[in-house]
Amino acid sequence: MNEESISTIYHKPVLLNEALQALAIQRDGLYVDGTFGRGGHAQAILAELSDEGRLLGVDKDPEAIVAGQILAQRDRRFSIVQASIKDLARIIEQKGWLERVNGVLLDLGVSSPQLEDTQRGFSFLRDGPLDMRMNPDVGMSAARWLAHARENEIIDVLKNYGEERYYRRIARAIVQARKIKPLTRTKQLAEVVAKANPNWEPGKHPATRSFQAIRIFINNELEELGAALEQAVTILAVKGRLAVISFHSLEDRIVKRFFKHKSYDNNFPLDLPIMSNNLRPKLEVLSKPIKPNSDEIIHNPRARSSKLRVAKKIAHIE
Repeated sequence: MNEESISTIYHKPVLLNEALQALAIQRDGLYVDGTFGRGGHAQAILAELSDEGRLLGVDKDPEAIVAGQILAQRDRRFSIVQASIKDLARIIEQKGWLERVNGVLLDLGVSSPQLEDTQRGFSFLRDGPLDMRMNPDVGMSAARWLAHARENEIIDVLKNYGEERYYRRIARAIVQARKIKPLTRTKQLAEVVAKANPNWEPGKHPATRSFQAIRIFINNELEELGAALEQAVTILAVKGRLAVISFHSLEDRIVKRFFKHKSYDNNFPLDLPIMSNNLRPKLEVLSKPIKPNSDEIIHNPRARSSKLRVAKKIAHIE
C-alpha cells in the first residue's frame, strides 16, 4: 500500500456529519478515534483541527495500521497505535493525555474493507478462509474454534452473541458437518447454517446472525467494548465528548446501559435512602440515539442499522 492508493482505502464512514457534531470539535483539542478502520472519520476530524490539534487512532487490524501510518506520514497531527480499545487508558496515559482528551469516537463492528476482503473470512457472501479475526496474527481463528468447540459452547455463542432463534439446530448441524469435512471456508459454514435454518427472514441471509455471533466471540468484542467505555470516561477531560456508533442490538444495549449508569451514579445499596443532590453522575447523555436519514441509507446501505449515542463528561473520576 502506497500514498497513491490512500484515497482508495477509506470506506465511506457511517453517520459522519452527526459524529462530528456530537464530538463538538475544538480546533486545538485532543481526540481519539478508537476504531480507526480505514480512516474515514479520522480524516474528517483532522479537517476540523488546527495545527495545534491532535488525533490518535487505535486499531487491532494490521491493514488499518498500514493505512494509519500512511496518513501519519502526511499529517503530523495524527498518530496511530496498534492495540485493542480495552487498552485505551494505558495508551493515553503513556501519551500524557490522561483527563485531557476532548473527544473519543468508537465506530463498532466490522468495516466494509474487512467484509470485502475474502481473505479475512468475515463475509458469508464471498468464499474465503474461515478466519474472522480483527488481527489475524493474534488468537484463534473461527475455523480452529469450530473444529474443537463442544456443541453446547456453539449453542451459547449463537444464542448470546447472535440472538439466533435456531441456535440448537444450527449448532447441531455444524457439529455433524465437521465430522464429514473440516469447516475451513466461509461458504461452507454459510451453507451449513442456511440448510439448518428453517425460516429465512426476507431480505436477510440466514447465516447473518451466526456469522455475527462467531465473529463477536472470536474477537471478544462485547467484553472489550465494556472495558473501552469505562476507560473512555477515565481519559476524557471534563466537558469531553464520548460518541459511539453501534450496528446491532447487543452493542447498543451495552452502550445505552453504560450511559444510563454513569449519568445517575447509582452505586449505592438499594435500601439506602439517597437524595438527588447526593448523586455524583460522571456523564450527561446529550440526546436520544441518532439514526441515519433516508438519503444516507440509500447511498450507504451499511448505515441502515446504525445508531449514534453521545454523552459528555461532567465530573472528574475519583
